[in-house]
Amino acid sequence: MYQTIKVDREDQVTWVTLNRPEKKNAMNPQLNADMVDCLTELESDSETRVLVITGAGDSWSAGMDLREYFRALDNDPSAAMKARWATRTWTHFKLKMFPKPTIAAVNGWCFGGAFTPLAGCDFAIAADTAVFGLSEVNWGIFPGGLVSRDLALMMSYRDALYYTLTGKNFDAQRAREIGLINEVVSKDKLHDAVMELAADLKKLNPFVLRAAKEALKTCWYMDYEQAEEYLRAKGDQLRFRDPERGRETGMQQFLDEKRFRPGLQPYHREAKA
Repeated sequence: MYQTIKVDREDQVTWVTLNRPEKKNAMNPQLNADMVDCLTELESDSETRVLVITGAGDSWSAGMDLREYFRALDNDPSAAMKARWATRTWTHFKLKMFPKPTIAAVNGWCFGGAFTPLAGCDFAIAADTAVFGLSEVNWGIFPGGLVSRDLALMMSYRDALYYTLTGKNFDAQRAREIGLINEVVSKDKLHDAVMELAADLKKLNPFVLRAAKEALKTCWYMDYEQAEEYLRAKGDQLRFRDPERGRETGMQQFLDEKRFRPGLQPYHREAKA
């Protein structure tokens, strides 16, 4: 049981709900600690094939809790250090490299520090009522933590500067246009859209998904020579680790059995599903 989040399972899809609706799901030290524990447990949970992060009420998350995360810790260096560690650990390190596919189901307001877990998720689907904003400049700071770094990764240079320096809000359609999210759906269709994407992901070899995710997110920071060496080694590692022997199975079904078209569908995993 957690104080600030809820965990629900639905057909091997685990929904983690940020559950401080009275505070617009602002991230306080307790929520950040709860999320570290939760993600640590779910990393090895065999019943979790896809992870979804959403929010209770009308918000995904309003960012960091100004009262509990900032003001209450300003004169307590030890507690502030622990809070920063927990925040960075779950919103970036654990979520970004979570060993299974992750989806942000953005059900409402998404502000400030919430951009880091948004960037940490592999996919993002937003309700058409969702509102996004980098409001830090409105109260005297800039997007700190890892938010500015994530903006440089997710947005174009001009868009990142515009929304960082003006503090202006933007809607879900605009978030889609600038590449912040993958898809916009009506609010009543958000759950179904997320489950549809999760169903597609569950058809695929989970070892291949993990390796593909790690490869893309790691080689992003490498030069071409480093990336070539890393990706070759990553491919060898996958062939060693994959109990399905997906590479061999896929080629056999395509080349020998003539019952699989790689460009149109996953290979058949009858005995593995």
